[in-house]
Amino acid sequence: MLHPPHKRASSCSHAILGFSTSPLLLQTFCQRNTNIHTVREALVLERERESLIDRDSMHAYNRLSTSGHNSPSPPPSPLRSPRYNNNRNRGGGRPGRFPGANQQQPRSLAQRLAWIILSVLLRRQGIFLFAPLIYISGMLLYMGSVSLDVVPSIKSRPPPGSVYRSPQVYRKLRPEMDADNSSSDVLAMVWKHAYKGGGWRPCVNKTLPGLPDSNGYIYVEANGGLNQQRTSVICNAVAVAGYLNATLVIPNFHYHSIWRDPSKFNDIYDEAHFISTLKSDVRVVDKLPDFIMERFDHNMSNVFNFKIKAWAPIKYYKEAVLPKLLEEQFIRISPFANRLSNDGPPAVQRLRCLANFEALRFSNPIATFADNLVARMKEHSSKNSGRYISVHLRFEEDMVAFSCCIFDGGEQERIDMDAAREKGWRGKFTKPGRVIRPGAIRTNGKCPLTPLEVGLMLRGMGFDNSTSIYLASGKIYNSEKYMAPLLEMFPLLETKETLASAEELAPFMNYSSRMAAIDYTVCLHSEVFVTTQGGNFPHFLIGHRRYLFGGHSRTIKPDKRKLAILFDNPNNGWKSFKRQMLTIRSHSDAKGIENKRPNDSIYTYPCPDCMCHINRTENLKSLPDP
Repeated sequence: MLHPPHKRASSCSHAILGFSTSPLLLQTFCQRNTNIHTVREALVLERERESLIDRDSMHAYNRLSTSGHNSPSPPPSPLRSPRYNNNRNRGGGRPGRFPGANQQQPRSLAQRLAWIILSVLLRRQGIFLFAPLIYISGMLLYMGSVSLDVVPSIKSRPPPGSVYRSPQVYRKLRPEMDADNSSSDVLAMVWKHAYKGGGWRPCVNKTLPGLPDSNGYIYVEANGGLNQQRTSVICNAVAVAGYLNATLVIPNFHYHSIWRDPSKFNDIYDEAHFISTLKSDVRVVDKLPDFIMERFDHNMSNVFNFKIKAWAPIKYYKEAVLPKLLEEQFIRISPFANRLSNDGPPAVQRLRCLANFEALRFSNPIATFADNLVARMKEHSSKNSGRYISVHLRFEEDMVAFSCCIFDGGEQERIDMDAAREKGWRGKFTKPGRVIRPGAIRTNGKCPLTPLEVGLMLRGMGFDNSTSIYLASGKIYNSEKYMAPLLEMFPLLETKETLASAEELAPFMNYSSRMAAIDYTVCLHSEVFVTTQGGNFPHFLIGHRRYLFGGHSRTIKPDKRKLAILFDNPNNGWKSFKRQMLTIRSHSDAKGIENKRPNDSIYTYPCPDCMCHINRTENLKSLPDP
């Protein structure tokens, strides 16, 4: 229903009664807003704005006051219009004043449901105690819907160097290796740093004839293979006997279950030369006098036997063994292997040098046959001026089994190795709790090199297929398979069996120590010696070569940890591989001359105990040919 203008004005004036505002402002509102309710709402908003301004001014005044008294608070703001509040809550408003300002879109069912749940959670916070229960229930329901038969497998690549991939590396490198013609006469210049700064010469001083009376007889028993008997028994026994001023009885060799060699001392060594070389320093007899044996009823078990701890110092022999020797006049020490420490006074070290490098010489049959093989090797190496390489390869079945390494033989290899371990070391590798990690063994450089790996290494070091190689080894495991790549790379490869006829080898067959003595001699006189696995054979041969060749071992001793990583990388190129091999060769050259350090073996490091330093000029004049 519409009202006349004068009635609308009076109604407007009536509606704004009670508002303390200027008449001009009230009249303006009434003229512009014919709707009484809208006018009243606008006046309420204006009243609130003025109240806020007054309150802010009062707050500022309170902050600036310094009287220390509290100022009176401003009057409270007037309440908002209930109608205005209702309109805001409803999200609407009358059109015309603020069109669309407070309008909201209607909520969907999902939004309303979420709002209700959130409101309940906020009002009743105790429900959060049940949140873990709800989460666990949800996870159980989810896991119940997943099939446990299908479990995702995580495949991790084995560490570098832990897997035998040498055949793949060989197939990858062979075309470039065969096409490489950069190799020259490497054997003539392989040892560039051999005598840098001078060399060494043997200088084992011999004493004058005339020994004091003997304090008694010492009898030792030797066990192990050729080189263990040679150094840790015979040479150490000479040192102990000389130090105690005793008479040494020629050592007795035990029959070993592994070596299975019944040879005696004079079957392997020149006994007469041994006794005569030592006569000025140590008395040596081949048997005990009858009057001594009669005291013990010719029964060796009646003789007092010393049980000496391993690596005992020489001082122990003087304090514990000598008094008993003086009392009994005859004592037995068994076992004697490794029963003397590597360090000792100069007199003891000199006796060791004298025994190992001068007194011990192979028996005439072995020496003659071995010298013939050396001559044949030099004849086959005429293209390289008689120079050849010797390789000590340990890839026999027992060595492969003992190493616990895995190669590429598959199931048959596993069966063979299990049988070999059980035969040689009953139960040692199957003890409860023993864990064998072939990958870690290979990564640590403990696996024996295969013939293929030896061939790749030597070709990478610059030795071409015209190089003559002597292979010192026992029966290679699965030789038809593993020897084929080495023969492809080095067709001029020889062994005892290829250099000699069956008739020539017959006197030495079935005697492991005699066969080892032949290999020892041929390797001793080679231009380059390559060791592929630790053990007494390479250790003592390296020392003997230093003694003969001016202090330089002329030996390639590869870093097998580095080789394991290189042989595990089929993507490696020939140039990169060859560069790595030349680095190993150069390192072996630099380490050729080394002096003995504390606890080192004098049989591996004869300088300076067994040798004297000389200048470069004198050294070059006195060097022997290999």
